[in-house]
Amino acid sequence: MKKLITICLAMVLSMPMLTSQNYIGDQSEVDKILKLAKEFSTFVMASDYDAIVNCYTEDAKIFPSNSDIIEGKEGIRSYWVLPEGMKTTYHKLEPVEIKILGDEAYDYGYYEGTSLRPNGESSNWRGKYVVVWRKVDDSWKMYLDIWNGIAQ
Repeated sequence: MKKLITICLAMVLSMPMLTSQNYIGDQSEVDKILKLAKEFSTFVMASDYDAIVNCYTEDAKIFPSNSDIIEGKEGIRSYWVLPEGMKTTYHKLEPVEIKILGDEAYDYGYYEGTSLRPNGESSNWRGKYVVVWRKVDDSWKMYLDIWNGIAQ
């Protein structure tokens, strides 16, 4: 019996820990960022490029995987515009931590999604991200947005 308990305990302790969420700061401000993250995913799936760009500050910078830093709203818009016939059918952000620091905040976690190519093939992708948020006229906007994929 001791051996069985020891084996079960070893199995439980060797299992990967589940990621828990850690939100620090005024809950109403955290809720605003969580809402914006969900809206951002909705905009990406709808290919609503104006709404995507509006999620960023005027001087925002994005740091896509395997790419130079892209600055400003025009550059960011160009990045997000999909090639003809391509569609993002699923996009989700999963924040692990959000911390409010006055009029700035940071958020990091995981993202996942599915793209549909013009030939009908789909591809799934996922990765990790960090966003630095700034409060602009009582609204949160992304100032720095960096992400990179995780091998599947």
